[in-house]
Amino acid sequence: MKNVGNMDSMIRYGLAVGMVIVGLVLGAGSLISIVLYVLAAVMVVTASVRVCPIYLALGLKTNTKK
Repeated sequence: MKNVGNMDSMIRYGLAVGMVIVGLVLGAGSLISIVLYVLAAVMVVTASVRVCPIYLALGLKTNTKK
């Protein structure tokens, strides 16, 4: 039951890259960096499997396939 579309997936990958870059700039061991890395990992996983649990809970879909 995929609910993440192509554009949404690309945005998630881009956000993940941005979060990792910001985390590296802030210092790899800081608390905020670790939080950013975890969020980036979540973005990559949801983009890869194309399923977002928050979208499921809210009944949202960004994919156009049925």
